[in-house]
Amino acid sequence: MRDRDVIIEIIRSAFDPEEHPGDRWLQGTFEGEEPYNEIGAFKGRHDWLALEPSFLDQHYSALSFFSEGGFRYYVPAYIIADVRNELQTADPVFHLTHGFVDFSSTMEVGGRTFTRSSGRTRLINPLRYGALTFLDYARHRLSVFCREEAAAILAYLEFALEASWHEYSREAIERAIADFWRARAADAPDRAALQCHNDEERAFSDAILRRHERGPE
Repeated sequence: MRDRDVIIEIIRSAFDPEEHPGDRWLQGTFEGEEPYNEIGAFKGRHDWLALEPSFLDQHYSALSFFSEGGFRYYVPAYIIADVRNELQTADPVFHLTHGFVDFSSTMEVGGRTFTRSSGRTRLINPLRYGALTFLDYARHRLSVFCREEAAAILAYLEFALEASWHEYSREAIERAIADFWRARAADAPDRAALQCHNDEERAFSDAILRRHERGPE
């Protein structure tokens, strides 16, 4: 197992605490009161390095309700706390690996046996999302991470493979690494590419604004 201090330093170096997406953009779902209450607890907390494990445990379900930008910003706080084995309820491994492995269970209801499946090939809700599976959703949501961040998450998941408190998640971790994280850490756009894109978009917007202020040529 790699030294946990090394893993923590990799994570801290990869995730920029200055890249907060803005309180307005933290919430990813607006169905019901729980997402509003959970994500509301993070508003005004613009330094993920300052979040205590007790706070993260109290708001473990926020990992399900963050927008992609909110998830990208706050997940390093959860994974550093997990590397230190300081979490009791929050489970960042689940949110970084769910959707890559199929699993099922059987239930007896009304004299009939039902097989209830979840994971990789499970359709989420065909009436609403058509043919979208949990694998499709996982790939979309986790693609928010740039190359440096994905490499840090890969290092964390490799650490978690050997951590005793993640004994029952090893199959999911191994599959997520093989099917997504190893390639993401090698091929995703890097931080410089993101910055270049943002600079170009800003220059374009500024040019449009200046042309509008000048009026017809």
